[in-house]
Amino acid sequence: MIRPLPVALSADRLEAGIPDLKPLLTESQAIVEANRCLYCHDAPCIQACPTAINVPEFIKRIGTGNVEGAAKTILEANILGHSCASVCPVEVLCAGACVYNELQEPAIMIGRLQRYATTYAYDRGLRFFGKGQSTGFRVALVGAGPASLACAHELTRLGHEAVVFEGRALPGGLNVTGIAPYKLHAREALREVEYIQQIGFEIRPNVLVGRDLPFDELASDFDAVFLGVGLGPDSRLDLPGEDLPGCVGAVALIERIKNEAGFRLSGVTRAVVIGGGNTALDAVRELSALGVPHVTMLYRRGEAEMTGYSHELAAAKREGAEVRFWAAPVAIEGQDRVSALRCERTRIDSDGKLERIPGSAFVLDADLVVKATGQEKLATLLSGIAGLTLERGRVVVDPETAQVGRSKLFAGGDCSNGGKEVVNAAAEGKRAAKGIDAYLKGVARPANLEVSAR
Repeated sequence: MIRPLPVALSADRLEAGIPDLKPLLTESQAIVEANRCLYCHDAPCIQACPTAINVPEFIKRIGTGNVEGAAKTILEANILGHSCASVCPVEVLCAGACVYNELQEPAIMIGRLQRYATTYAYDRGLRFFGKGQSTGFRVALVGAGPASLACAHELTRLGHEAVVFEGRALPGGLNVTGIAPYKLHAREALREVEYIQQIGFEIRPNVLVGRDLPFDELASDFDAVFLGVGLGPDSRLDLPGEDLPGCVGAVALIERIKNEAGFRLSGVTRAVVIGGGNTALDAVRELSALGVPHVTMLYRRGEAEMTGYSHELAAAKREGAEVRFWAAPVAIEGQDRVSALRCERTRIDSDGKLERIPGSAFVLDADLVVKATGQEKLATLLSGIAGLTLERGRVVVDPETAQVGRSKLFAGGDCSNGGKEVVNAAAEGKRAAKGIDAYLKGVARPANLEVSAR
């Protein structure tokens, strides 16, 4: 039974007031931009896409007025092509590989053309894929994020019954709860989930595997299991004052901005975001977009060592954010709530290690401190599953099939890649579906070692 998704998003959410920084192209804009494409024979843009979308083909179809065909080309390669059009870091992927960069000309706006085509399909209810002939096999998928959605869609096309178990009320993973609203609003992410699910697989919300449903029971009831659980809550810094009101994790904050009715940043005039990754930059840009007058990003190393994308950093600076490099937090100060962040300067010592500089302490006034230094691995769930091998908290899988060891268990997305882009999760989910299909049909099938809980 395909149950309708609950739509529990109020209009009274902060993200509703955050504009799209890359608005949808008009028809004339899309045609003009599509006709700039050189349709390179070696297509470096295809090679740069983890899902290998045939970029020149879909762009040429837009340029000739075949937008339906363009959408089919995109979604055939990546069923999450709609959200990826908005959230992908195209500057370092497809558009970053565009030959126009070598000519010192603006790269083709691949992401915006992709969004134009998929929106065209969504608005018209165009469906390109259907259920395959039933094989009789049943596959459980844990977590309803991009990896599981891509996997479930492909499994359904291959004729397998897919059932997705999601611990939250709403499916979609970080697209719904954690992607910065200036890139993708939650309602648009849910629209994509509904589009994908219409092929005919089931999503069961509010079922947390390991709590509401024992993993060994799940494994015994299904012919294969796919783990697409993502990452856990924001990591702690273990600083004095970390539990004061006004000190929050970046992922938790973005979720409240995207999903919580009535949530406001009342009284926040000075915010400090700790971290140097893309989540930190998302938090910085969101706070600036929401009108916080003074937003500072604090990073313990230099700009060259940041894991966040340089184009996002440049945008954050243009939007008025201050960046403090070579500084680390020491304590969060305040009585009833956060009032300041105490920091110290840092440097690299003679052994190449990061150290704090004695006597270099300084204080940043702050009404809000946002921790963006990573997310916890879901150790509780993962440690309860026999047969898993973990490396640095990541599930080790066969890179070709996504299979865990020689079992009926498969994995993809953040729990196995450590936290990459949505497009990576989509690629891994689809690849896992192919691996599961081969396993179930006995193509080069290994000995089936049953997965069970310890």
